[in-house]
Amino acid sequence: MTDTTAALHSVRVELDARSYDIRIGASLIQGAGTALAPLTSQPRVFVLTDGTVGGLYAGDLEKSLSAAGLEMRLKAVSPGEGAKSWAILGEVLDWLLSEGAGRDDVLVALGGGIVGDLTGLAASLMKRGMTFVQMPTTLLAQVDSSVGGKTAVNATQGKNLVGAFYQPALVLADTGLLATLPARERLAGYAEIVKYALIDDPAFFDWLEKHGLDVVALKQDALAEAVAISCRAKARIVSQDERESGVRALLNLGHTFGHALEAVNGFQSSLLHGEAVAAGMTLALRYSARLGLMDITDAGRAEALLEKAGLVTQLNRVPGGPYTSSALVEAMKQDKKGRAGKIPLILARGLGKAFILPDADLADVAEFLEGELHRS
Repeated sequence: MTDTTAALHSVRVELDARSYDIRIGASLIQGAGTALAPLTSQPRVFVLTDGTVGGLYAGDLEKSLSAAGLEMRLKAVSPGEGAKSWAILGEVLDWLLSEGAGRDDVLVALGGGIVGDLTGLAASLMKRGMTFVQMPTTLLAQVDSSVGGKTAVNATQGKNLVGAFYQPALVLADTGLLATLPARERLAGYAEIVKYALIDDPAFFDWLEKHGLDVVALKQDALAEAVAISCRAKARIVSQDERESGVRALLNLGHTFGHALEAVNGFQSSLLHGEAVAAGMTLALRYSARLGLMDITDAGRAEALLEKAGLVTQLNRVPGGPYTSSALVEAMKQDKKGRAGKIPLILARGLGKAFILPDADLADVAEFLEGELHRS
């Protein structure tokens, strides 16, 4: 059983006229109507969710909206990565247009990262931009995808290749909603929390070595603290580099390897995004050690932290596949962060010391991956 009380946190994302708040804590859904009312000039709110989340929380949200004098207009898409497609995006836009939605309306994403990405892209396209609000219901979305304005759908060539930078007006991260989250989803979100420690916060890494299992167990004080630290880290980086032309690329630590794993696996549910990132971060740190950039024992500490929580980090044990070094490198070449045929990697000079290697030697990466596939 998890506790249901925790301190409330507020994090500001500073982007001039597009600045917004991230509110973090339990029971925020009960006050959602009051929070959303100032954002719309219409007595209604459009809500996009998926069938699973909608069944759990749409009723609570509707009750809150109704108490604030707002009508809820709801659309649910099918759960899963398949919702991030051209076809579903078209369905969402047709729904909004048929309902008479305008730029002065609010569109709420009630769900995990898939719903958030889809909602944000739809909002950016709807009459060239309508207000949208993130209400993330997974740990991964609360600490990562709901913050920063990256929206996208998938293409056959890869994940998140069609999208836009479009910031929300508000993020309501209700940590109490995570109580219904399956254990795998919880761990997938924890991987993204560890990422922030590995990028530039060794003190947070030390904290996670002591309190990480409390976060995974959804002990609310530790959970809210970890979410707030993660959001502050992302807000700081996004404020410096909104469109990922520089330092924001650090947020992709583990993602180039992780996205390749997902792509080779066909984005199937046997491998969740956060699970792929956990393995990807381990690969990035071990590759950094191979290049002599960091001590292999530090890479081992990070691997141990992830493994202790229950995440798989060793490439030859990652679910899905089968994986080959050649297929993974080919998938890496499709990475959207590539420029002029060059593939950057986020590597590290130690725990909390990530940096951008602008042009990875893919032949050497392939040799490294081959060794990892046969690692005992």
